[in-house]
Amino acid sequence: MKIKQSYLVAAGIIGFVLLLFIVVGPLMSMGAEKKKAEAPKAANSALLVTTQLIEPTMRPSTTLLRGRTEANKAVVVRAETAGPVISTPTPEGAFVRKGTILCRISVDARQASVDQARANLKSRQLQKQASERLAAQGYRSQTQVLQDQANLDSAQASVRAAEVLLEQVNVRAPFSGVFDRRDAEVGTYLSPGAACGTMIELNPVLIVVDIPERLTSQFRAGDAVVATLSSGEQLTGRVRSIARDADAQTRTYRVEIQAQNPGMRARSGVSADVRVTAGVAPAHLIPPAALVLGSDGRQGVRHVVADNRVAFIPVEVMDETPEGVWVRGIDGPIQLITVGQSFVGEGQSVRTKATAR
Repeated sequence: MKIKQSYLVAAGIIGFVLLLFIVVGPLMSMGAEKKKAEAPKAANSALLVTTQLIEPTMRPSTTLLRGRTEANKAVVVRAETAGPVISTPTPEGAFVRKGTILCRISVDARQASVDQARANLKSRQLQKQASERLAAQGYRSQTQVLQDQANLDSAQASVRAAEVLLEQVNVRAPFSGVFDRRDAEVGTYLSPGAACGTMIELNPVLIVVDIPERLTSQFRAGDAVVATLSSGEQLTGRVRSIARDADAQTRTYRVEIQAQNPGMRARSGVSADVRVTAGVAPAHLIPPAALVLGSDGRQGVRHVVADNRVAFIPVEVMDETPEGVWVRGIDGPIQLITVGQSFVGEGQSVRTKATAR
């Protein structure tokens, strides 16, 4: 029997479909299974970070700054008269009391001027006494007596002037402190205004801090301050003054802190870490390693928000303790990233592993 051509075409199509199902079906099944296997792997591709819940704590508001010590006073002691230096009785670096001789200038003819002025004074005194006796006897007018009194007053003034000139050969310390540097040696000729040396006062001592504009509102005159010197010594003082005019170059404001320095152990020019306490404010205690730099270069911390994405908060260090770093700038509790914070960026999705403090 002859089979129609249309039947053959239909049979061919059915055969092709069956063949396609036999060959492609397993491949499609394998692809689906592969996708199912890769789905958990894709879900696990987000970086795993360790977080820790950090709660705020009310703490004295402390600002940590870098400063330096300065002398409370620093004065260049200068000669008031001219002449060669004949002695320098005070060694450099010695503590001296007010009035101690630092440099002595040659007397020259100054002593002779004093002697002459005193002799003239004695003569005027005798003349005045004689005038008073003669006036009492009626042999001298009252006008002449007054003239002799004026001459006596002038002679007394001349003695005082000569004595002052004589005393000016002794260049003395204007206050108690340290004779830090001597500028004149024996034989040096000093003219009026020439430097003998420099005196500094180190008790009390100044601690100077240059602060940016944003911190000026945190300082008040009288605020308590603790400064730790680079030598490890601690000084306690109070804010003495806050500059009203910013430095033209750095745009910072000078803050002067006055601290007691018994024994003058702290020297001028020593670096100091300054802590200024003003009021109470919320703060967070974090591990030092949690501090990172944000994309804008500011110091801060990275934390995880509700949708498991990374966020950045800039912070300011208040204090450093053995337990950790106290910072401010964080609002409320946060899930702080303590492991992996350096390998993630803002907005990145992460998986979290929480740890207890």
